[in-house]
Amino acid sequence: MLHEQIKNGIKDAMIKKDSLLLETLRAMVAAFMNELVSKGHKPNEMLSDEEALAVITRMSKQRKDSIDQFRKGAREDLVREEESQLAILKTYLPKLMEKSEVQKLAEAKKAELNIIDATKKGILMAGLMKDLKGKADGNVVKEVVDGLF
Repeated sequence: MLHEQIKNGIKDAMIKKDSLLLETLRAMVAAFMNELVSKGHKPNEMLSDEEALAVITRMSKQRKDSIDQFRKGAREDLVREEESQLAILKTYLPKLMEKSEVQKLAEAKKAELNIIDATKKGILMAGLMKDLKGKADGNVVKEVVDGLF
């Protein structure tokens, strides 16, 4: 289980004295506990791999948003730290689909749903996001869908 693997990684990070990895893993475990509590479970239970991936994906999005904000504020020191944490988070996430792969699926879905004008773009986007949940970046999917009209 991913949750258990990350908890055990804390011990390894402590032994290696890797403070960045340790800080990131601890943040992940804290987010897992928050998720458990918010779903009415006990904090010592384990999340399923799917739930853990959802939490890690959410954390990755937060890091990307922080990086953008820190860049706007000219805080390169904080940008580097967030980017380092994001790189660690990405090691636990599945590889996302390339734009060309999303393009093929979007064209097929557009034909399947018989969408011919831009007014139904939201329906296409919703259908694609349901099919591609966790497999493709939402921004890439939006860019591809916008390009179809």
